[in-house]
Amino acid sequence: MATGAFEFVIKKDVRNNPIVREVDQKRHREMWRAIVIGGIVVGALLFSAWQHFELIRHGYRIEAMQRERLVQDEINRHLRLEIESLRSPARIEKLATERLQMVAPGPGDASVVERVTSAPPPPRSIVARR
Repeated sequence: MATGAFEFVIKKDVRNNPIVREVDQKRHREMWRAIVIGGIVVGALLFSAWQHFELIRHGYRIEAMQRERLVQDEINRHLRLEIESLRSPARIEKLATERLQMVAPGPGDASVVERVTSAPPPPRSIVARR
């Protein structure tokens, strides 16, 4: 061989094209089916949790309303008792004699008022018309 080195030219065929994968229709359908089923399950769980929390919230509101009713019943009882004590004839007589300087009527101070009957209406011919 000659004094020179062998020159080999190796040419590689390099393609930088992007790899395009085929869409697997079966796998794509399975993915969407799983998403829909998962959405339905999540929706059912959220609906169930919502109902549960609403039930608890209504229970708290009922308890608060019952406590408020008991308080109002107690206030009502005190007010009725106060009304009855203010209406007592002994209290009214005491206030009248002490504060207002009234005196109880004697046996000769009483007077009888008779009921007056109304007069019959006038005859029809006398009534004026417009």
